[in-house]
Amino acid sequence: MAVMSINPLKYFPKSCVQYLVMAAVWWPGAATIAAAARKPNIIFILADDLGWRDLSCYGSTFYETPHLDQLAAQGIRFTDAYAACSVCSPTRASILTGKYPARLHLTDWLPGRPDRPDQKLKRPLIVDHLPLEELTVAEVLKGADYQTAFFGKWHLGGEKFFPEHQGFDSNLGGCEKGQPPSYFIPLNRPMRLDVPIGEYLTDRLTDEALKFIEKEKDRPCFVYLAHYAVHNP
Repeated sequence: MAVMSINPLKYFPKSCVQYLVMAAVWWPGAATIAAAARKPNIIFILADDLGWRDLSCYGSTFYETPHLDQLAAQGIRFTDAYAACSVCSPTRASILTGKYPARLHLTDWLPGRPDRPDQKLKRPLIVDHLPLEELTVAEVLKGADYQTAFFGKWHLGGEKFFPEHQGFDSNLGGCEKGQPPSYFIPLNRPMRLDVPIGEYLTDRLTDEALKFIEKEKDRPCFVYLAHYAVHNP
C-alpha cells in the first residue's frame, strides 16, 4: 500500500490527492502483542484531496492546522509516502484491502469516464464497485471482536456494496457519491445523513465519530473516519 524510504522531506511529491492523517499499521507480530494486552482501539482518519504541504507540521505558512500538528508532534510523522492512485476510489479500495488498484480492476474514480479525443491510450475497463469477496480490514477486525463503524465518504459502489456489507457494523454518511452537493444544506437524501440546515457536514461526522468512541470506550473498536473535506465544493 505504501513505500517508505529515508528520503528527506524536500523530495516528497508536490501534491497528493489522498492524504492519510493517521493509520494503524499491521505486521506479523501484531496478533501476539494484542493477545498479551488489551486490544487497542483503532482510529483511521482520511481527508479527501488534502495536499501534504497543506498542514503546518509539513511546512504550510498559509493554513493553520494546530490539532493535526499536535497529533503529529505526539505520534509519528512520515516524510515519504505515496497514495496507491492519483484519484479517490482506487486509493480507498487499496487502503481497505491492502491490494494495488490494478489487482482490484478499479483504477479510476467511480463511475469513471468514457474515452476522450485528447488521451493517448484507451482507458482500461474497471469494475464499478469494491467486490464483496474482497477481504477488508474491517472484516478482519470484526472477526477479532472489534466494533466497527464507518463515517463519511465511501465512493466504492452502489447500495449493495456500502460499508455495512464490507465489515462495518454501522455506516453514517457513506454512499456511492464522491462529494456532497454542499457542506451546509440538508444532505439526508444524497448522502444518507440527516444534517439540519446550517449544520456543517465535517463537524457532524466528527461529532458522531466521537460519540461512537465514547460509547465503545470499554471494548475494542475500529473507527474509519473518511471526511468529504477538503474535496470540492
